Amino acid sequence: MGQIASPSQLRMSFLRWGLVTVPLIVLLGVASGQLSGSGYDNAWFAELQKPDFMPPGWTFGLAWTLLYALIGLALAIILGARGARGRGLALGLFGVQLVLNLAWSPLFFSAHQVTAAFVLILVLIVLVVATAIRFGMIRRGAGLLMVPYLGWLIFAAALNYEIMRLNPDAETLVPGVTGTQITL
Repeated sequence: MGQIASPSQLRMSFLRWGLVTVPLIVLLGVASGQLSGSGYDNAWFAELQKPDFMPPGWTFGLAWTLLYALIGLALAIILGARGARGRGLALGLFGVQLVLNLAWSPLFFSAHQVTAAFVLILVLIVLVVATAIRFGMIRRGAGLLMVPYLGWLIFAAALNYEIMRLNPDAETLVPGVTGTQITL
């Protein structure tokens, strides 16, 4: 009864967890984006000035799908590491950062809160660093799987900052309404 799991048992545990975590996290990410009207089809977003380094719209769907799959795999590795020291804290950090991640699109695209979204993404970056470190302390591979996500978040923060800087009136912008001032 008190035997250590064999390598094949550990692989099967990872695969079982991965079959749940990867699709679940991808689905949650897609749902957050779709329900908040994220992307270039959003009339409010289309009106905003964008920085020169803004990638084409298709890049975001591809990048986020891959990133959600990677963090789903990282989560599967940690879920399979039963009995590991610090696992509960690592899972708690992961849960908090995931909730904040899923809150960003509604905050930015639905509520038009560009400044609050920027603050949120900065907090998210700190939590992802902490999560990656905790994951890495349990399983090095899980920590490394979080690195591309962290890199993209830093890039997204730069985009968010530049949109905030280029559009100081973004939070009050009404799509499709242009102002014309006529002086006599």
